[in-house]
Amino acid sequence: MNDNRTFKLFITVLIIAGICLLAFTGLGSPDKRIIKGVDDLRTGIDIRGGISAILEPVYPEGSEGRNIDEDLSASMRIIEDRLDAQGIYDKSINIDYTNKRLIIDIPWAANETEFDPRKALDELGSTGALTFREVNDEDIYKSPDELVPTDRIVLTGEHVKTARPYQDQTGKYFILLELKPSGVEAFSKATKENIGKPIAIFIDDICISAPIVEAHITTAEATISGNFTFESAKALADKIRFGALPTKLEPVKVDSISAQLGKGALDVAVKAGIISFVLVCAYMILIYRLPGFVAVTALSGLIALQILTLANFNISVTLPGIGGIILSIGMSIDGNVVIFERIKEELRDGKSLRAAIDSGFKRAFVAILDSNVTTIITAVVLIIMGSGPVRGFGVTLFFGTLFSFFSAVTASKMMLQGISAFRFARNKWLFGVKGVKQVEEV
Repeated sequence: MNDNRTFKLFITVLIIAGICLLAFTGLGSPDKRIIKGVDDLRTGIDIRGGISAILEPVYPEGSEGRNIDEDLSASMRIIEDRLDAQGIYDKSINIDYTNKRLIIDIPWAANETEFDPRKALDELGSTGALTFREVNDEDIYKSPDELVPTDRIVLTGEHVKTARPYQDQTGKYFILLELKPSGVEAFSKATKENIGKPIAIFIDDICISAPIVEAHITTAEATISGNFTFESAKALADKIRFGALPTKLEPVKVDSISAQLGKGALDVAVKAGIISFVLVCAYMILIYRLPGFVAVTALSGLIALQILTLANFNISVTLPGIGGIILSIGMSIDGNVVIFERIKEELRDGKSLRAAIDSGFKRAFVAILDSNVTTIITAVVLIIMGSGPVRGFGVTLFFGTLFSFFSAVTASKMMLQGISAFRFARNKWLFGVKGVKQVEEV
């Protein structure tokens, strides 16, 4: 063995084993996960239940003549963005044009021991208007939750272009704030006059942060520093980014709702997934033998990657989403079947094992690429055009198909090439080929 095929085999198997271990155990303590695993998956409203809330717009005096329907439509889009940023795809947001209000159904957050509808509603972020305000001199040493809004407004949410978490070279997390041109001058003036003092960020009457001005800021970009983790920085950035509603929305009714299908349906779906996985594995090993075992190994890594993606991006797992995962298993195996059949054809023609593997993957690549690209296009359309569980299905189908392509083409190929370096693997019977004599490698 004068090549690095066995080394690639070892590294590939080690990576897949590590991914599987992380997917089922996670990394870190249960209270502070560095990498989330299967126990941290967030289930959707059709599995776990959630809340139903009615939000009505509240206008200040002097707002007569506003187009309420347009305000409700804009509010619905912003709230959808907030929920999408939290990976909540299985929500339902509808406008009641007759009574001029929004009706929202969102899932119960994972790992809650007691159901608190009001707390679940807070996952939307605050539903009011975003403002940056100067703080009274007597209040500059107060904590953010003690601050009350002043009438000295520096910026509103209309002046904010975007906000996102950012990590510097030392590992600290910040929030990178980017303003629209309309807000640069006012922010520059306020930071010049308030060096050493806080500029508080409010949503309605609630202060969500009060960063201290450290320097005069004259550009459209600023950073908010603090003792942030990634999760807390993202949460604050999302509130700032999606904080500007046309008017305040007040929850007039919040009720808990039971799961539409419940945990029993989840258990059935999981059992169906496990049974399909076992049957697929048995079929692949029975028909393709050694390559089938390789496919099963790669498939395990595929499922583990999907679990890690869903858990760490806080994407709600719905029953249609589980269907997307199961479908991606079929997509992955379909690619392996095409490749292995090509390899068998090459072996029947008398080629050496190494040449048959290289030729089989090369001849099957275009067909596999085409089928995966078309599926990914379909998934993207579902994500863009769909909503609720349909969008959740599109998300799991997208990631599943993407990962299945790499598992079928990359991981399987590296493992088969590594196995081909061993003499025992040159027995063509191990590849499901009968009646062909063993051919020595060239």
